[in-house]
Formats: sequence, structure tokens, C-alpha cells
Amino acid sequence: MALYESEHTKFMREWMEKHPEELQEQKQGRALWWDKTPRTLDTMRNDAAAEVPKKAYYYDTN
Repeated sequence: MALYESEHTKFMREWMEKHPEELQEQKQGRALWWDKTPRTLDTMRNDAAAEVPKKAYYYDTN
């Protein structure tokens, strides 16, 4: 058990107690950016077909 708790942690803990509806919004935001749906074989094929070939030397401007 930690003896120290930062002011930010205390603030966030109190905020979440006073605003329980924020938990649902937090879950939606996390799902938007992190919880990705599994990729199908068709999706992987489409992504591979749409990929632009890379140059042999990355910094070449010609």
C-alpha cells in the first residue's frame, strides 16, 4: 500500500466520486483509441494492396 498519494490522484479520485457518469465516457474514449476490433484476412489483404512501395533510401527526395 502506497503511503503517498499525489494531489492529482486525489483530485481525480474525488472527481470520479462526484461525477460517476465520466466513467462511461472514459470507457468510450478508450475504446475509440485503443480497443481495436480483430482484423480479418480480407482487411489485411486490402491494407497490403493499398500500401505504397517504399524507396530504397528513405531520405532521397528524387
